[in-house]
Amino acid sequence: MPRIAVIEGDGIGHEVIAEGVRLLQALDSAHGLDLSFEHLDYGAQRYLDTGVTITPEEMQGLRDYDAIFLGALGDPRVKSNVHAKDILLGMRFQLDLYINLRPCKLLDARYCPLKDKGPDDLSFTVFRENTEGLYTGIGGQFKRGTADEVAIEAEMNTRKGVERIIRAAFAYADTHGLKRLCMSDKSNAMRHGHDLWQRVFREVAAEYSEIEASHLYVDVLTMEMVRAPERFDVLVTNNLFGDIVTDLGAQLQGGIGLAASGNLNPEARIGMFEPVHGSAPDIAGQGKANPLAAALSAGMLLNWLGHPELEKRIEQAVSHCLANELITPELGGSLSTSQVGDALIAAAS
Repeated sequence: MPRIAVIEGDGIGHEVIAEGVRLLQALDSAHGLDLSFEHLDYGAQRYLDTGVTITPEEMQGLRDYDAIFLGALGDPRVKSNVHAKDILLGMRFQLDLYINLRPCKLLDARYCPLKDKGPDDLSFTVFRENTEGLYTGIGGQFKRGTADEVAIEAEMNTRKGVERIIRAAFAYADTHGLKRLCMSDKSNAMRHGHDLWQRVFREVAAEYSEIEASHLYVDVLTMEMVRAPERFDVLVTNNLFGDIVTDLGAQLQGGIGLAASGNLNPEARIGMFEPVHGSAPDIAGQGKANPLAAALSAGMLLNWLGHPELEKRIEQAVSHCLANELITPELGGSLSTSQVGDALIAAAS
């Protein structure tokens, strides 16, 4: 019985994850998946009530689940956002979820901001390194608050971390029959850490002669994603650059409300799946939240559990909703969050 930890989080996280769970339950009933859901109250309200974000024991307990389904974290009542840092970044670092997997796939050309681009032109997957780089918090401040203040943020790159994300990207391309893989860095300016990326990339690429391996500096990559997204199948890059280019990719595919993600450690069999939009407290509780990214994230979760055909079914259901304008106001529709959920279930069942 696959066990799924459900963490709705804050704001619209409660609404969209609820629809994602409903969709999973419908597919469970139809296909006999025998899924078990356990709801965990990690979020702003718990922190405000108890002063606890997540305990070390609770963090380690997440290893016992087959998958984690996470909503957005962020609440204006917690101005430091400490709970989001402890829970989300805590999971990424403490559970060593080194792969941030971000599909960027256009499902309906009407929602793409690029001229004359359709689904055949925009379908690539980004492998973002998720545990190193500039997000480790290495650095400090000296003479804070004075005219002589110095602030240093250090980027950490390890051979182990760089090699495993590059290998994961090549393995994915190989498994899925994809022929082009591009690594992006800024090695012309960041000559130490990104020299490591260059050397490891060349070494691993030599093991996959059937895959066309290329390199672009990150500024060129962002230009090419807009000019000719059809040239990309798989991208691999570091933590900071991956954060930026995946948001660009989300807009190209129709907006952040269609962006799904997985945070994975395949060796440890730990997978956390989340829509990447924020908690949107300004519309929380109003039934306006777009649940499509949560649905696509639920599809990734099912793929992780060994049901790729059901991920495809969910993707087709999302395409159906887009094509028939069964969508929330964010995308120009008139349906509520739960009504879109109903449409997804009807299309996927």
